[in-house]
Amino acid sequence: MRIPGKRVRRLRWIHSDRFAVAVEVEMVIPPDDPSEPRLESETDALLRDDVQEHAQRGDVESLKRRGRVYEVEVVA
Repeated sequence: MRIPGKRVRRLRWIHSDRFAVAVEVEMVIPPDDPSEPRLESETDALLRDDVQEHAQRGDVESLKRRGRVYEVEVVA
């Protein structure tokens, strides 16, 4: 179900122990509470179930299709 309101593009960051991924997503500013943009449930599920899972597994190629990928550098 789509939330009514103005649609804007924003960056959301997904983190794992090895990667950070900047994903541009569509968010909604609802007319009844314009204090901050909100994610629709489908977008939230995509970030949580798809991008987060690929980051946990280290699937860099899949992550690159979703956004900018940064790998954590381990300094010994």
